Amino acid sequence: MSRKQVLAVDYGASGGRVMLGGFDGTSFTISELHRFSNDPVILGDTMYWDVLRLFFEMKQGIVKSKTHGAISGIGVDTWGVDFGLLDRKGNLLDNPVHYRDGRTAGMMDETFKIVGRDRLYEETGNQFMEINTLFQLMAVKAGRPELLERTDSLLLMPDLFQYFLSGTKISEKSIASTTQMMDMRQGGWASGLLETLGLRAGMMRDILPGAVKTGSLRPGLQKELGVPAVDVIAVAGHDTESAMAAVPARGDDFLFISCGTWGLLGTELKEPVIDERSRQFNITNEAGLEGKYAFLKNIIGLWLIQESRRQWIREGKEYGFGELEAMAVGQEPLKYLINPDAPEFVPSGDIPERIREFCRRTGQPVPQTEGEIVCCIDQSLALAYRKAMDEIKACTGKQYPVIHLIGGGAQSGLLCQMTANACGLPVVAGPVEATVYGNAMAQFLALGELGSLAQARNALADTLDQIVYEPHDKALWEEAYERYKEIL
Repeated sequence: MSRKQVLAVDYGASGGRVMLGGFDGTSFTISELHRFSNDPVILGDTMYWDVLRLFFEMKQGIVKSKTHGAISGIGVDTWGVDFGLLDRKGNLLDNPVHYRDGRTAGMMDETFKIVGRDRLYEETGNQFMEINTLFQLMAVKAGRPELLERTDSLLLMPDLFQYFLSGTKISEKSIASTTQMMDMRQGGWASGLLETLGLRAGMMRDILPGAVKTGSLRPGLQKELGVPAVDVIAVAGHDTESAMAAVPARGDDFLFISCGTWGLLGTELKEPVIDERSRQFNITNEAGLEGKYAFLKNIIGLWLIQESRRQWIREGKEYGFGELEAMAVGQEPLKYLINPDAPEFVPSGDIPERIREFCRRTGQPVPQTEGEIVCCIDQSLALAYRKAMDEIKACTGKQYPVIHLIGGGAQSGLLCQMTANACGLPVVAGPVEATVYGNAMAQFLALGELGSLAQARNALADTLDQIVYEPHDKALWEEAYERYKEIL
C-alpha cells in the first residue's frame, strides 16, 4: 500500500499544532509542521478565544505542508463545550467566549429550576459542570438575548473551524455529546429539552458520526494558500475522543487517562451508562468513533502545574516543566494533599498560594517551595484518578488490568509512577500525541485506508515504544487515599 498523508489540526486549551500524519498500511508516522500558543483575550469583562488568530495559525500549517508531498485530508479536533454563533449569511456574530469566563456562574442552578437535575442527566448523560454548552447558552439567553435572536447556526469549535475550511455546517457527534444538549441514547439533539428551556433547537445542525468526509477546501482558500483541493474530514472533534481512539489497547476492557490541561479518566463502552449511581458520581458519557462511548470523569489536570508555572514566571522565575519535575522528585511523598477540583483552583491566578491556603484550611503542613507545590499537585492528581477509577468500576462492574496514560502527562515519569501507586495498577505511558494520532486515524478510516478502529489501534501499538510503570508502596498510598477522601 502506498503511503498516504493527512493534516491533523489539534487545538488544545493552551496551544495548538498542525501535524503531518502518515500511514503505509502497517505503521503510523507523525511530524510537526507548525505549533503555536492558544492565548485567551480578555476584553472588558469577557474572556474570549482568539479564533481568527487560531484560524490564521492553521493556515500557516497548511502552507508549510506544501513541501511534504500530496495531502489526502485535513481534520480538526478541539477542546469541548465552546461554540461560535453564525447569522443567516454565515458570518460569525461574536468571538467565541472562553469556558473559563465568569458568565456561567449560577446558571446551572437557574437551569435546574426549569428542568430538574434528574431529567437533565437522564436525557443527556453528561457530568454537570458550569462550563457545559447548555449553561453557557442559558447565560447568553439571560444576558444577551438579541444575540440568540440573530443566530441561524450554532457550531461547536471543531465544527466552526471545519466550516471555515469547507463552508459545510455540521455537528460532529463526539463534540455534540459534550454539550449537555444531546440525547445520549438516541444520538440526536434533545429538542424537547431545549424548547423547555427557551432555546431554539433549529439553530443546531445535523449530527454526523466522526470519520466521514464532509466537504472540500474552499476554492478561495485554495487560491490564497496555493494548495489543491483536499478532503475536509470530520474526525472525533472532541480532543478527548480523538485521544481515546488512539489508546493502544489490544482488548476491549481498558482504563485510560487523557492527561493534558484537563485529566479525563474513563473507559470505552458499547452503550452509555445512565443510571442513579452514575448520576450520583457525576460521571459523563461521550460519543466516540464506531458507535462506541467514553464513560469518564472530568478532573482538572496539568492546568494546576501550567498555571503555577505562569505565576512563577510573573515572579521572575523562568522554570521549564522538566526543571519543576526534577525539583518535585526528591520531596517527601504524600505530605500535602489538595482536592484538585476544588472551585478555587479553576480560575487563572496564583495557584501556589491557593494551594497553601487549602492546606492551611484543612489542617495540613503547608508546602512552600516550587518542588513541594509540584509534588503536592502530582500526588493529589494521582489520588483523584484513583477515586474516579473506583467510581467507574462501581458503575461498570468490571475489573481492569491496566491504565493507559496518554497525552502530555505521559511525559511526566513522576505523575505516571504516582498514578500507578495510587491506583494499584500498571500504567502504560503514551502516546504523548494521542489526539493527533486519533485525529489522523479517523481520517484514514474515512479515506478507506483502515478497516476498523481495532485495526488502527493494533497498528499504533506496533508503532509505539511504551514505558510501563508498576505500582509500589501499596500500604502508604492506601493510607494517603483515606486522608485524601477526608479533605474532599
